[in-house]
Amino acid sequence: MKLIAGLGNPGKEYAETRHNSGFMAIDRLASKAGVSISTQKWNALTAVTRIEGQPVLLMKPLTYMNESGSAVSQAVSYYKIDPSDILIIHDDMDLPVGSVRIRKKGSAGGQKGMKSIISALGTDELARIRIGVGHSRRGDHDVVPDWVLSPVAKADREVFETALNASADAAYAWVSEPMDIVMSKYNIKPEKNEGEQ
Repeated sequence: MKLIAGLGNPGKEYAETRHNSGFMAIDRLASKAGVSISTQKWNALTAVTRIEGQPVLLMKPLTYMNESGSAVSQAVSYYKIDPSDILIIHDDMDLPVGSVRIRKKGSAGGQKGMKSIISALGTDELARIRIGVGHSRRGDHDVVPDWVLSPVAKADREVFETALNASADAAYAWVSEPMDIVMSKYNIKPEKNEGEQ
């Protein structure tokens, strides 16, 4: 069993916010796989499907971002999933809107959902897809909550949608293709806009 978890916050008020990029991308992946992530288990919404013949658990933790590790670790324990078979999709403020950065492993980089999962599983050897949401004022952490809990600006919506779709395609490919190929095919580094930090 492989596990793909998209991170976000439950509730309609958060549905279209930057912090819910992982939820939005995994919903697109579920649609591509022909399933709906709607079964409640381990304090998460889940769906079991097959992608390229392989069993895959899709998950949207309902614990709020900072406690994502609780839901993920329960699923990992139940199915005895190896860290090499886990993929996490989440937002990243350090990447410009429209970016997709795929990594084999690494630190949480300030993303609290990823930090919770690494802590719960005791390893950072976890693949992840990072979706760029930009930052209003780089380095000003006082504005972080308001920024990530607001929607992407209309002017950026097209490139953001492209990034979400690419993330879903990358996650689908990750199930059966070597990570290096997935990284080379789906990483997106958008052109910098004038005035962007």
